[in-house]
Amino acid sequence: MHRSRKTLALAAAGTSVMMALTACSGGAAPAEDVRQITWVINSLPSQWASTSAAGGSVYTVQMLSGVVPNTGTYLPNGEYEFNLDVLAEEPVLVNGDLDEGPFQYSFTLHEDAVWSDGTPMTAEDLRVTAMMAASPDEGYCTTCDSRGTTQADMIDTMEADGKTLTVTLKEGLADAEWRALFDFASAGAGFYPSHLAEENGWDVDDPDQLGEFYTWLHDTRPEWSGGPFMIVDGDLSNQVVKEPNPQWWGAEPQVDRIIHPFNTEEGTFVTAFANGEIDGANPAQYSEDVILGLQDLPGATVTVAEGSTWEHIDLNTENEWLADVELRRAIFTAIDRADIAERLYGTGYPDYELKNNHIFNSDSEYYTDYLGETTQGTGDAEAALDILEEAGYELDGDTLTLDGEQVGPFRLRTTDTDVRSTSVQLVQSHLAEIGIEANIEMTDDLGGSLSEADYDIFQFGWSGSPYFVSAAEQFWHSESTSNFGSLSNEDIDAAAEAAGSAPTLDEAAEYSNEAVELVVQEAYVLPILADPNYFFASDRVAGIEDNLFSSFRATYNIGEWALAE
Repeated sequence: MHRSRKTLALAAAGTSVMMALTACSGGAAPAEDVRQITWVINSLPSQWASTSAAGGSVYTVQMLSGVVPNTGTYLPNGEYEFNLDVLAEEPVLVNGDLDEGPFQYSFTLHEDAVWSDGTPMTAEDLRVTAMMAASPDEGYCTTCDSRGTTQADMIDTMEADGKTLTVTLKEGLADAEWRALFDFASAGAGFYPSHLAEENGWDVDDPDQLGEFYTWLHDTRPEWSGGPFMIVDGDLSNQVVKEPNPQWWGAEPQVDRIIHPFNTEEGTFVTAFANGEIDGANPAQYSEDVILGLQDLPGATVTVAEGSTWEHIDLNTENEWLADVELRRAIFTAIDRADIAERLYGTGYPDYELKNNHIFNSDSEYYTDYLGETTQGTGDAEAALDILEEAGYELDGDTLTLDGEQVGPFRLRTTDTDVRSTSVQLVQSHLAEIGIEANIEMTDDLGGSLSEADYDIFQFGWSGSPYFVSAAEQFWHSESTSNFGSLSNEDIDAAAEAAGSAPTLDEAAEYSNEAVELVVQEAYVLPILADPNYFFASDRVAGIEDNLFSSFRATYNIGEWALAE
């Protein structure tokens, strides 16, 4: 599969104060013979593994790049590449014809593949990872809360034979994207070392004990690695430091140390880069001030392009007011997406495009516009008030009421970036036009705030990829841990399940679009647009490029990073 993306070079003046960046040496500059790259991650990862709902952020995934092994990824040109350092061969579709028997496929790991303690990687690592990715109903794990259960829940049996895992799906089920079970886009963004469970006294075939192992992986900084680097120092509040994995069997890393400072202060990027304190970043959110401030700096490469992460506004249906679909429709009608997009991107990225399908971009063969036929996202306050009036709501002065009681106020939450801060202020003003008070509250724990449903209205981004068959089930299925606002709709569940088990991409797309249409009717998620993503790097580094088809972004090939000659 190949997809194109619009790209724009931009740029002009940023401000700020730079925080001190420390290495494992306590902040001292590296020795001259230490080949070091400092690459910023622009928010805090919340856990040490990405399988869980709380840990499944791009920040966690990028922190673990080069540490957690995976079986393949999409490249910056949109083509897929299997990881033949980790795999002995491309995965095999043993049977894809349901008339001939159950859907079956296999993965075989490279004969030289070992963990950083020298223990060989085996099919048991794959089996246990798939068990942890499944929902508790599958019986593997009582307390695992995987952010993406669709593929794992389809599995009937797994046969681990040395380096080869053979997966057989349940009767009648197929998986058009089966190759993704252990790749960059999987729940764990790869697979994990099962032998560490036994070393810690846990039996992975006991559902309670597998849950303890799962919790340990998310709570404990990994001293293990299955990639070219391993984490040697750091925490989840400041930074991590990576150095080469001495047991790595692939091409030798060309740098001695990579530091990932977690810096949420976008205003510090330009000064830090100009001072040589950082070598680059691939921030998850757009910042025109930073882009413009970087463009004219000597030695800087800056790119801006439509990314795979799409911004959206979610409503929490567990709120007593927001349980009413008519109120939700009115709220989404009052929000003006064009106003948000133009204010944020009109000057620096005028090629922005509003997103009218939650799963497919407009350049996809499967795209259908479901929002354009509604008033949602139009900012039409009069239409919103008409919806409310018909549902029995009234305006008392500037306050929306129902049966004499104020509606809300609502907690409007997001992470504290320039773009999102501006966006939620605009949303706040849009809602005020229909008498709704929205109080803005920032969070520095995106995963935690979402997984705990600690919000009424939330703006955040989903990191997408060319994969789509399990998206509806992850986003909106009533039993999904990523369905943060607890929407429950049997028709959406059925469409999502059908998409996830469709034998072809065409059928999966049909069911996915059915789910999208139903979600629009429910006024549960309002997509805004695919974020323009920017990337910047110093000319002192080499082999680093942005990858807009992967949540790893530029870190997708971290083992190939080098210093320029």
